[in-house]
Amino acid sequence: MDWKIFIATFVAVFWAELADKTQLVGIGMTAKTGRPASVWVGSVCAYMLVTVISVLIGALLAKYISPELIRYFGAATFIIMGVLILFKVI
Repeated sequence: MDWKIFIATFVAVFWAELADKTQLVGIGMTAKTGRPASVWVGSVCAYMLVTVISVLIGALLAKYISPELIRYFGAATFIIMGVLILFKVI
């Protein structure tokens, strides 16, 4: 295992996910159901599946597209989403 990549990924994902809508869903589901363990297990399983899918897509794309192009596409997507949210289009 490459610990440098592991730590960089952990820190990036941790800060990106901190206080996002996924956590608000977890808070809401726990408050509504009163079952924090079930909500936690469901959340962890869902995030694991999403992560597996994203890693597989990333590995597939890396075979055909340069990492720089993927990075630019990701950045452009975030900018577009931000502008759409800013103007309440989505």
